[in-house]
Amino acid sequence: MTDNSRVLIFDTTLRDGEQSPGATMTHDEKLEIAQLLDDMGVDVIEAGFPIASEGDFEAVSDIAKNARNSVICGLSRANYKDIDRCWEAVRHAKRPRIHTFIGTSPLHRGITNLDQDEMIARIHETVTHARNLCEDVQWSAMDAIRTERDYLCRVVETAIKAGATTINIPDTVGYTLPQESADIIAMLLEKVPGADQVIFATHCHNDLGMATANALAAVSAGARQIECTINGLGERAGNTALEEVVMAIKVRKDLMPFTTRIDTTKIMGISRRVSQVSGFPVQFNKAIVGKNAFLHESGIHQDGVLKNVETFEIMKPADIGITETNIAMGKHSGRAALRSKLQDLGFELADNQLNDVFVRFKALADRKKEIYDDDLIALMSDSAANTDTDYLQVKWLRVVCGSDGQEAELKMLVDNVEKSAKCEGDGPVDAVFNCVKTIYPTTARLKLYQVHAVTEGTDAQATVSVRMEEDGRIVTGSAADTDTILASVKAYVGALNRLRVRSQKTAPDADVKSISYKL
Repeated sequence: MTDNSRVLIFDTTLRDGEQSPGATMTHDEKLEIAQLLDDMGVDVIEAGFPIASEGDFEAVSDIAKNARNSVICGLSRANYKDIDRCWEAVRHAKRPRIHTFIGTSPLHRGITNLDQDEMIARIHETVTHARNLCEDVQWSAMDAIRTERDYLCRVVETAIKAGATTINIPDTVGYTLPQESADIIAMLLEKVPGADQVIFATHCHNDLGMATANALAAVSAGARQIECTINGLGERAGNTALEEVVMAIKVRKDLMPFTTRIDTTKIMGISRRVSQVSGFPVQFNKAIVGKNAFLHESGIHQDGVLKNVETFEIMKPADIGITETNIAMGKHSGRAALRSKLQDLGFELADNQLNDVFVRFKALADRKKEIYDDDLIALMSDSAANTDTDYLQVKWLRVVCGSDGQEAELKMLVDNVEKSAKCEGDGPVDAVFNCVKTIYPTTARLKLYQVHAVTEGTDAQATVSVRMEEDGRIVTGSAADTDTILASVKAYVGALNRLRVRSQKTAPDADVKSISYKL
């Protein structure tokens, strides 16, 4: 058992977060995010779903080998093959965990064609098997909120008797309300034999916008593990956001007398990095980490903050790692100044990464008189696009626009072979995208194209985001540049590179893709 005043933070950005359509991360990106989570103080990192693909297995295995402090967990369905594969991936961790689950609601029992007694037997067999492999076993009742209360007590009791050390009660479809979330945890603690000997966890989706409230309500009733993701990333409307629950606990000690291991000063840095690698921008008004979270435009608010910042701010920017002063940098700024500024913004770069970003910074400084914090954040977002290791790379672009038509000429590298095309289109962006499709034919469809200016002025950088779909696979791409058309083609090509990576992932079992693994 854990200290009753301690709330464990279980981060599933690399598993549930990656299930967001378009949020696929590369192997190296997963390892990097796992290291950041480990350094931040996350208690448990759910590194992936090892049976899903060879790539997932390798990522979980490598994360397990490199983790220093966090428990490394893998997900598995309620069958021996999944559990064995999960154990093989996490077994090298200093602190491994197997997380196995089954859908217990009437809807999900219908999918598995198991009656109540047959499911009880399945739970006992599979949890016992997992416990024989690993001392730390988590069991989840998928769709617990819509499971009959008496039956939920039965399945939880079965999992405890079979050796589960953590019991997760997920709100799989974001259906519950705070009072119900608390009542279910309280009921299980009161009615289930052995409940006081295990840790109860809560995993809330945000379909009704109440994931954080539901998670904190569960904690108030006795749950001691919160499953969450950075930026609330996750399928559909997302999950409980790590930054929200952690800061709520920190700010409201009077109502939430609990502690966590999380170093909150690392929140903004990892938020920005996850946004970059997932391709999911953080909405401006997102709680805690949104661009507007510490901005005041109202005259009354500005006056109050100038007199006493606590009048309209319940936390300090420094609490989550924001130390920027928004001082502009320019073409005379050196590497040391750039590294320092990026560190203030939450970015820690290795020397080779700094060198690459510095080249981009200098190129931007030659085109833009002053470079502000938001420009640098956009530059970091763009640093992952159009790299020398990409299969598709944009090398040269020229666009002619006018009332008599638009024409684009594009040169690209395709697997290091230079190819070019000249195309017309219904606008300059359409002309450029037609060039890409001529050079690299694809059936992928553009589902979203979005542009926003990073800062003010005619020399402002534009950040372009695209979402593409092919054969049921959805990916996003983003890029920034003072040239909106160039940013557009880099984002488009970046999405195509991600689609290519996704298409190379193969699952050992076709049914892995089914609803049965989506907590």
